[in-house]
Amino acid sequence: MSKGTTLEPAPSTADDAKTEAFALTTSRQFPDWLADSGASLALTTYQSGKVILVGTNKESGRLSIFERTLERPMGMAFEGKRLAIATIVSITVFVDAAEGAATADGHDAVFVPQSASYTADIDTHDLAYAENGVLVFANTLFSCLAATSPTHSFRPVWKPPFISRLAAEDRCHLNGLALRDGRPAYVTCVSETDIADGWRDNRTGGGVVVDIASNEIVCRGLSMPHSPRLHNGRLWVLNSGAGEIGTVDLARGKFEPVAFCPGYLRGLSFLGPYAVVGLSEPRENRTFAGLPLQDRLAAENVGPRCGIYVIDTRTGDVAHWLRIEGVVKELYDVLALPGIVRPAMIGFRNQEIRRTVSIEA
Repeated sequence: MSKGTTLEPAPSTADDAKTEAFALTTSRQFPDWLADSGASLALTTYQSGKVILVGTNKESGRLSIFERTLERPMGMAFEGKRLAIATIVSITVFVDAAEGAATADGHDAVFVPQSASYTADIDTHDLAYAENGVLVFANTLFSCLAATSPTHSFRPVWKPPFISRLAAEDRCHLNGLALRDGRPAYVTCVSETDIADGWRDNRTGGGVVVDIASNEIVCRGLSMPHSPRLHNGRLWVLNSGAGEIGTVDLARGKFEPVAFCPGYLRGLSFLGPYAVVGLSEPRENRTFAGLPLQDRLAAENVGPRCGIYVIDTRTGDVAHWLRIEGVVKELYDVLALPGIVRPAMIGFRNQEIRRTVSIEA
């Protein structure tokens, strides 16, 4: 543990009894920054099958870490008191049962599973609440943007102009989604390819950002881009294969790096002027081999890290960081939970879900 950092362990339950431990260290001021923000963070790691909630304990001044096991959790979306999480065959909506009142354990939010849409294994990536509360998501297997459906695995909403038809072939690895005023605005794709699994041959510099309304590609030349987000009038994107967070100059169609982070980047959220970015250790396989990130890490004489970086968007400086070591080596999504300081979650693999009863007045 880094000097000045304190941490509360995740609760010990049957859910976690057989799970290998993981360790967290932070920069000195990370807990104070998170507490002062009046928010907490949710992280997903499909590699380890965990949702990790990072909050603070007002009484002790320590970080409060809460984890739950879900099957391959990926993208997340938060609206009001609803937290939606995409997993391997479904999108589950958790509802905050505490509604701001502190529980006996000191949590000001307790997310309880309430409903689910079963999608089958379509490799759901980014997820968002669009207008009217509709859940839209990056349907990576079918190379399209989709919405949940009460009668089918999904409802197609849009596909890139270079995709000729919907097929379960992961043609371009469409993964990221940005909203504008509650409507889907941009997606990221690893490649413009229109053949099965074709994106793998274009990982180094074939990545694109596509404008949904105009069907135009607004930025090319990216390396495995992820997590497009609109913030303060600017389009932010993670140039993941190069370890860069930056913005897209839409007038020039150019990516402008803001900061380098020593890891494969996925997951982006904002708290005030700060961007919270997820870092992963690249896997040693063909998907991650030969990326610009490897050369950059070698040039900087550092190894890849798993965790989160807090980037000051005004300067590009790394203001704070949290590092994860042990069984967790990859993150997918990072989501800020404003107004919630110390969250908890009811999982599926323990006795708590059997005892949780909610009665509508």
